Amino acid sequence: MRGLAFSLLLIATSAGAAGPAPGRYEATLCVGTSAAPPSCGAAQFELRPGGRAQVRVADIVYRLHLRPAQLDVATMQGTMEIDEFSTTYEWQDGRLRFTDADKNVRYEVKLGAKLPATRKGGSAP
Repeated sequence: MRGLAFSLLLIATSAGAAGPAPGRYEATLCVGTSAAPPSCGAAQFELRPGGRAQVRVADIVYRLHLRPAQLDVATMQGTMEIDEFSTTYEWQDGRLRFTDADKNVRYEVKLGAKLPATRKGGSAP
């Protein structure tokens, strides 16, 4: 029931919420279910113009496409796609929240400090 309430909250709030400026950020990714409290760990978040983003945790990358009322998620390990789903989402107080309703999994990405932009060769300035 909590998962349904969280999903309804996301539907109600996603359209009016604004996200951060494009760039790279330190982040914390928390993943939980209605049966277990969230488990959190260090991540890196990158938002590009056009609503493309990614959350990286070690060798797992969540590729995100943020649309006005929907989020498309593809979970990748290297070149292999592990999972994909579409859902609603919300930005609130520097946090991106979304749910995979089919698996009853909640995600929260808490943004931290903005990181320096990378140069074209991939190295930091």
